[in-house]
Amino acid sequence: MFKWLLLLAGAYLFYRWLRGKKHIQTRGRETHNPKSNKAQRLTEPEEMVQCQYCKVHLPKSEAKIFDERFYCSQDHLNTLDQQGWMGYAKWRLSPNQDVRPENISPDLVVIHHISLPPGEFKEKEASQYIIDFFQNQLDAKAHPYFEEIAGQKVSSHFLITRTGELIQFVSTQNKAWHAGVSSFMGREKCNDFSIGVELEGDGDSPFEEAQYQTLKKLIRTLESRYPNLQFAGHSDIAPDRKTDPGMYFDWKKFQKETNISLKNLPYGLTSR
Repeated sequence: MFKWLLLLAGAYLFYRWLRGKKHIQTRGRETHNPKSNKAQRLTEPEEMVQCQYCKVHLPKSEAKIFDERFYCSQDHLNTLDQQGWMGYAKWRLSPNQDVRPENISPDLVVIHHISLPPGEFKEKEASQYIIDFFQNQLDAKAHPYFEEIAGQKVSSHFLITRTGELIQFVSTQNKAWHAGVSSFMGREKCNDFSIGVELEGDGDSPFEEAQYQTLKKLIRTLESRYPNLQFAGHSDIAPDRKTDPGMYFDWKKFQKETNISLKNLPYGLTSR
């Protein structure tokens, strides 16, 4: 009798072991089954994000992503938003800005050039120094020239690097500190009513084609918000102090590619 009890107990334990093994194998097949994983993913809610331009919410997988911002469409990414920020620019906020005078909207674009240290872009990527400068983060010890400009507080609305990258520091609704003491067609204090655009360059070298293409796109976008913009170089509004954008800026090419009316280029198309 005792022998039969041992046989029954052994058979029961073998049966439990066999069931457990089959259960483990079944779970393993489910784990490696793509359809099973897909079904599980479908039940999980997708992350939602907000369009920077129109504030609509949409699934992250459907959004256009640029510089860690989200847009619901390419059109919204390629637009100047209601706060004065360009969707396709990298945003690097500068503390060097003010509000514009009441009831003043920009009607002038001032074109500059900047290079830090001067001419170094010819040998290596140097645009980060300009970004640091406009954000008051330039390390004065990094180059002897930086010690000369360490105390300056300046900015621009936009910078176009040698590779054509567009960076924005100040909303177009606000006043950037780019023009200094200046006068445009008898109007003083050009910062009050202008948008500053810096091209990375030193005045001794031609600008890159990529810079002209980005500038063309930028101007067309700005004109959709601010019609009848006029255009000048920094040397036009501060002739006793400044020479930029310099002889190598091709005003004829700029006018032809943007189709700006000649009346909106009061200083003409001659390189200067």
